[in-house]
Amino acid sequence: MHSEFDLISRFLAPASSGAESGVALGVGDDCALLEPTPGERLVVSVDTSVADVHFPASAPPGAIGHRALAVSLSDLAAMGARARWCVMSLTLPEADGDWVSAFANGFHALCSTTGVVLTGGDVSRGELAIGVTVMGEVPPAAALTRAGARPGDCLAVTGCLGGGAGGLARWWAGERDLASPLLRRYLLPQPRLTAGVALRGLASAAIDISDGLLADLGHLRQASGVGVALSPDALPLAEGLVEALGERDARQAALRGGDDYELLVSLPPECLEEARHRLAALDLPLTVIGRFTSEPGLSGVDAASSAGWQHFPGETP
Repeated sequence: MHSEFDLISRFLAPASSGAESGVALGVGDDCALLEPTPGERLVVSVDTSVADVHFPASAPPGAIGHRALAVSLSDLAAMGARARWCVMSLTLPEADGDWVSAFANGFHALCSTTGVVLTGGDVSRGELAIGVTVMGEVPPAAALTRAGARPGDCLAVTGCLGGGAGGLARWWAGERDLASPLLRRYLLPQPRLTAGVALRGLASAAIDISDGLLADLGHLRQASGVGVALSPDALPLAEGLVEALGERDARQAALRGGDDYELLVSLPPECLEEARHRLAALDLPLTVIGRFTSEPGLSGVDAASSAGWQHFPGETP
């Protein structure tokens, strides 16, 4: 049986991060000491992933570790931020060293590919849950926010949609092969960090798609004070989605399913081609799926059930 301190030192402490990491003091003390880049603003977000709410408890532990970090990093991507550091709280039903080792491998692998340094955290006993706070940096005038879309701007989305919902459906249908594109989209989402940085200076507003296209578009519309004419036939559907769910349910998954972690952006028409050019260099498509309007509300689709995922459904203000 491992103690929480043993779990941290054996599996969760990162390798030496080096002077360029901006970490003056990392794992092993009461707090981390960080050195943000002079002149840049700090960007901070937190997400909690709970077993059998945000992910199946029986999912591979490496995928759970990857996913817990990825969903938090997606928020930094939506702000156009460069990811720098993270802290994690891990709640475990038991001190299973093999499980924690595999979990940590998935978590640390995504840290490595995204340039993030784990600088501290906590391990405790209880229902399986992972809380991840991510920190990044962005130049003061470059941050992308939800407020800024203007009538006449294009509504565009990176990558493809519906894969998160399609992958979850395949999991509950018994699919376990992580080579499946849909299952990978759900269990191993890729935060669009480089895309967010590439869209600085072009996008007028942005949000990541976590709760569903229509739900997150509602947040963007509300913050910007605009309406949207949506073109649902233009939605880029994830590979294998129609074959798995059928045409109708595939489009519903793209509209309402959530867990896609793509970027939904507002772009002035004159910036569209440059945005596509920058994302093409990242091998990432950008698809126009509508236009922002001065008329409030949403047209082009039945928005009666556009709330998307909510932990506590109720009246929406």
